[in-house]
Amino acid sequence: MTSGVVAVLAAVFAVLRWDDADKIASAVSALAGVAAVGIGVWAGLAAGGSDSVRPRPAVLRVSGTGRAVAGPGGRANTGVVAQGGSLPSEVRVEDSGEADASGGGDADTGARLE
Repeated sequence: MTSGVVAVLAAVFAVLRWDDADKIASAVSALAGVAAVGIGVWAGLAAGGSDSVRPRPAVLRVSGTGRAVAGPGGRANTGVVAQGGSLPSEVRVEDSGEADASGGGDADTGARLE
């Protein structure tokens, strides 16, 4: 399509006088520039955030995890931690290990969805 437009414009410019061809070329350039900016903005908005580009996993399965110990101010999880755009539609945690927060931290077993 682009080559067809270029061929038509070349033929029009060859037939017209220089002043007329210059005016048409300026108008076509301005329209093409505005169209390019519009397409760029549209493509940026269509890409959106990470959720629209990366599909969410349908099911996240975690099993047979080990022991986790949280020290003072620390966090421990023996299952799965998922945040923001990475949240799956379903989480299954089986046979998770022991979570110990006796040291003053925050520990859990299973799933932590934030």
